[in-house]
Amino acid sequence: LPAAVLLKDMKLMDVKLGQLGTWLAMRDFTPGGILGAIRRGHERYYNKYINVRKGGLGGISMLLAGYVILSYMWSYSHV
Repeated sequence: LPAAVLLKDMKLMDVKLGQLGTWLAMRDFTPGGILGAIRRGHERYYNKYINVRKGGLGGISMLLAGYVILSYMWSYSHV
């Protein structure tokens, strides 16, 4: 069985609808708390989409395909 998690430590997606009011009352809505939440969200986004750990051929192949399409459009502007 999973260990019980306190309501204040739960993520928003894990909170039941009946617990939403209590969960919101436990949040830190001071300017420092809001700034911290924004900072954590930015870190999560940056690490997931920008600062990827392992690169692959996907990004390079998309860049190459974009270049091919763009150069085709420049060369055959009458089409």
